[in-house]
Amino acid sequence: MAGKYEFDLQAHEHFYRYPQMYRVEPFAICGGLYFVGNKDVGAHLIDTGNGLILIDTTYPTTASILIDSIWRAGFDPKNIRYILHTHGHFDHFGATALLASISGAKTFLGEADAKMFRNRPELALIGDCKYAYLEPFVPDVQLRDGDCIELGNTVIRAVSTPGHTDGVMSFFFDINCGERKLTAGLFGGAGLNTLCRTFLDKYGGEERREKFLESLAKVKGEKVDITLGNHTNQNHTLEKREKQLQNPQGENPFVDPSEWKRFLEQTRLQFEKMIEDNG
Repeated sequence: MAGKYEFDLQAHEHFYRYPQMYRVEPFAICGGLYFVGNKDVGAHLIDTGNGLILIDTTYPTTASILIDSIWRAGFDPKNIRYILHTHGHFDHFGATALLASISGAKTFLGEADAKMFRNRPELALIGDCKYAYLEPFVPDVQLRDGDCIELGNTVIRAVSTPGHTDGVMSFFFDINCGERKLTAGLFGGAGLNTLCRTFLDKYGGEERREKFLESLAKVKGEKVDITLGNHTNQNHTLEKREKQLQNPQGENPFVDPSEWKRFLEQTRLQFEKMIEDNG
């Protein structure tokens, strides 16, 4: 059995065998921003008025669920223009090659993770995905710190936040929510599984621990109204959606300007607890 901070293949076995049981009905978070992911991993769709931007493409085993969710949200996957990735792990690029072939979309990945794909593809953790074959894709655009991706009415600012991988990118962009313009933020890699002692002893990369803390501090001052997660537990996606359904005319539970700093601080404390527990 895997340790507390390690990737637990056994725990994911049911997910890989029966991915349809982890489907989530897609929904609008606010304005033109939609959740199209599943119960474990997030995928976010942005309607820019001139084509779609998709952030992350979930597991290879949930590719069909993702495509169905895009349709059910009211959009044609062929209209995806850009596919952005928070980082280069298999659970975030699992459907990328398929969707790019359907839509002709340009694919974006942090420069350091594009290098990882070329030189150390084992760090994409494809070997952890027991029930699917997958290989890294070749990104059309290698993102650097401060790059901006523009399409239609949307400008997404990419900020390099290494740690979980060397090429993690966090994304910040404005969304028109009714009469308000709000800023959404997505920290690109909060998982501790690649920073735990077992992983570092196997693959190396001790320096990424310090980079992780630096990255948390780097984006702490960002003004964020809507905190997104590339895994649903990071921003309590499913719990917020339940509140949204229970009180559709009430305050949007996804809008919380205090959550961003709270999330980053909790992540830092979890990291320090991991070091204390496992060294």
